[in-house]
Amino acid sequence: MVVVTWRCAETIGPALAAVTRELGPDDELVIVDNASGDGTAEAAAAAAPAARVVRMEENVGFAAGCRAGADASTAPLLLFLNPDAEPQPGTLDALRAAAAEHPGWGAWQAAVVLPDGTLNSGGGVVHYLGFAWAGRLGEPAAAIGTAPHEVGFASGAALTVRRELWDRLGGFDDEYFMYAEDVDLSLRLRLAGWGVGIVPAARVVHDYEFAKGGYKWFLLERNRWWTVLATYPPRLLAAVLVPMLATEVGLLAVAARGGWLREKLRAQGAVLTTLPRTVRRRRAVQAEAAIGARAFAAALASELSNPNLGAAGRSGPLRIVLTAYWRAAARLLGR
Repeated sequence: MVVVTWRCAETIGPALAAVTRELGPDDELVIVDNASGDGTAEAAAAAAPAARVVRMEENVGFAAGCRAGADASTAPLLLFLNPDAEPQPGTLDALRAAAAEHPGWGAWQAAVVLPDGTLNSGGGVVHYLGFAWAGRLGEPAAAIGTAPHEVGFASGAALTVRRELWDRLGGFDDEYFMYAEDVDLSLRLRLAGWGVGIVPAARVVHDYEFAKGGYKWFLLERNRWWTVLATYPPRLLAAVLVPMLATEVGLLAVAARGGWLREKLRAQGAVLTTLPRTVRRRRAVQAEAAIGARAFAAALASELSNPNLGAAGRSGPLRIVLTAYWRAAARLLGR
């Protein structure tokens, strides 16, 4: 198990206590501290004496922190857990069992619930324009049922990945820093022919809130484009580029109303200036493709019901246009 920390000295103790209760005799616990400077590394070492604590010299972000933790582990299954996520009894056993019960899955998540018992993530949703969000947010935990099933992407808050695939596909992309690295890896796994799922019997309690300031929107928007440009098969990418570019105009208005227009413009600039790197990365990602555009697109959503976009995502005319376009595009992809 890998836990990446940053400035959470006061809360890491209870989280790690829940973690250590779940660990088996052969399990490894690696804690990567991103140069917190507030005593987090020391608090983590005291709360989990058997853990290996990797102290980074600077804050390299969640994605690179996870990579450092994976490099420090030899486990055949990697579980990445947020430092404010507490696994409930039986969670690790359920996640371990899924490896044998679903041999076609490359990654899977636990059900992520809020402290009030409602869902934080009942499985991620990816819209064909690249927007991704926590599915079933705020719904009762029972809404996801009891049977493991596939999802659009697996949440990085409690993500299990097969080590062999993590190594083969390169794990998280360090350049993402944080946000959407789980979406990107899930889509790369799907492109390579692997399923991505959720195990409802495994549960973690996560103290979550979406609002984290404008910088989060910069990362989300930049990383959304990076993910689409790298992972979408050629025919699918050709089909979505026009509506993605058209949506950018509307997003500027959404960003202006939400107070993150500057960050949105910065994200657009970052996507353009990093195009050469993105093209190189795309070549490497597409070289692992084992399925075509139609099979890849089958897991993408047509309705833009992302709650984080506010009224823009719920706009009736917009939803009708986007859904109709996707139906037509899907028919073409199927030919």
